[in-house]
Amino acid sequence: MRHRSLLILTTAVAAGALTLSACGSRGEDKSGDGSKATVVIGLDAPLTGELSALGQGIKNSADLAVKNANKQNEVEGVTFELRPLDDKALPNAGQQNATKLAGDKEVLGIVGPLNSGVAQSMQQVAQSNGVTLISPANTTPDLTQGKNWKKNDRKRQFSTYFRTATTDEVQGAFDGQYAYEKMKVKTAYVIDDQKTYGVGLASSFKDQFTKLGGKIVGTEHVSPDDRDFKAVVAKAKGANPDLVFYGGEYPASGPLSQQLKDGGVDVPLMGGDGMYSGDYIELNKKAQGDYASSVGKPVEQLASAKKFIADYKDAGYKDAYEAYGGSTYDATWAIVQAVKQVVQDNNGKLPDDARKKVVDAMNKVSFDGVTGKVSFDKYGDTTNTMITAYQVDNKKWAARFSAEFKKFDKS
Repeated sequence: MRHRSLLILTTAVAAGALTLSACGSRGEDKSGDGSKATVVIGLDAPLTGELSALGQGIKNSADLAVKNANKQNEVEGVTFELRPLDDKALPNAGQQNATKLAGDKEVLGIVGPLNSGVAQSMQQVAQSNGVTLISPANTTPDLTQGKNWKKNDRKRQFSTYFRTATTDEVQGAFDGQYAYEKMKVKTAYVIDDQKTYGVGLASSFKDQFTKLGGKIVGTEHVSPDDRDFKAVVAKAKGANPDLVFYGGEYPASGPLSQQLKDGGVDVPLMGGDGMYSGDYIELNKKAQGDYASSVGKPVEQLASAKKFIADYKDAGYKDAYEAYGGSTYDATWAIVQAVKQVVQDNNGKLPDDARKKVVDAMNKVSFDGVTGKVSFDKYGDTTNTMITAYQVDNKKWAARFSAEFKKFDKS
């Protein structure tokens, strides 16, 4: 998922932190007491604020992966520790968190963030410090392939950045095709929240929808902080669309949907994974019939996710794993597997250049995860392009259709 371009602070850390000069001593049992090395996995997500439902699900799922890794002694001689930090969905907070985590030599990887705009503020910090950054939720193509990806001039931006969520090039196109071919929508009114995620998703939707023959009857930009949409409702009503598409997140799209219907625009609102949350339904008394896509297939439908679901329930977390639970577990587990490979390649110990070695190992990671096969392409993007369309039915999100976009059945 997600957000804004901004100046990026490049933080230089001491050479000791960059090269993990203390790693060797951590990896060796010099005391002779059989103690293990500690590897910290950092986490950055909105743990408070309007997007905290998603952020808490991310934190809990990463915590579960760390606990399972330690419980089953996944990496001989290593104990994992999760260090979660709250970015409040703000780029500057994410940047500060990345700087703080990168400055700790025990941190060999960072899971997060939720928002693409926050990721833009963290990527250079992670790169400068040689530490892996892997998001379970970022979907903006620019993050991995650069701003010219639409011109098919794709270049990897940061060697330390990976993600287990597919991009909006896939998700937005899926939405456009699903709306036109499955929902039989011919006209759409498109709104975005002016953030990196929302703009990119809406643009990809428009491209695919019009390519197939659909007509965009109007567009509008709103602020993600807006909650009064009278002007937008009036414009949308005048355009008389079959569908309203929203590029943004649930705190705004919930009220927007209700106000559209109250104002006489009685058509479904559709959006991406930023809308796919139980809180969207809580914020919207007229959510019935609305649509949202989300990356991957519902974990409840995956045999590979049964253990994750059972373990999550047994752990007693008070918050749901939400949209990114499975992809977060897989992102965290990818770091665990990379560390495992590095330790095995170094005679059972963490090397002095552990961070560099972990980044190298991440490029070769491949395992059967909660969400399916987990591996990364030459840009650091997930090779899993599965997307699911959901519809609100009786106050719950119900899965309607899942497919890899390249294999979309046009019938």
